Amino acid sequence: MDENQDILVTRLGALAQQTRLSVFRSLMSAGPQGISAGKIARDLGVAPNTLSAHLNVLSRSGLVTQRRDGRSIIYSVVLSAVTEMVDGLVNDCCGGHPEACAPLSGVSSQACAG
Repeated sequence: MDENQDILVTRLGALAQQTRLSVFRSLMSAGPQGISAGKIARDLGVAPNTLSAHLNVLSRSGLVTQRRDGRSIIYSVVLSAVTEMVDGLVNDCCGGHPEACAPLSGVSSQACAG
């Protein structure tokens, strides 16, 4: 496996757990401004220590970043990493028949438009 595939597997693995996927989806909904760990815990009904472990996995995968805002830690999705992940999944789409993959073109930008 090359380095790009290793990164893709790590990112997909980080999302391959129900709570982490829910956290990721909450962060995607929050957009670039992000959301505090406390709000995520309340919204999803996840214990803070459990949430911390899940956020660490997502952060190590490169899909999530954090910043301090006063006493809060704000988490947000790294949109470039999400785009790379989606691109990595469809990179070799359709074995030389790009017309078959036309519905996938612009998936990332369409997701943010709606």
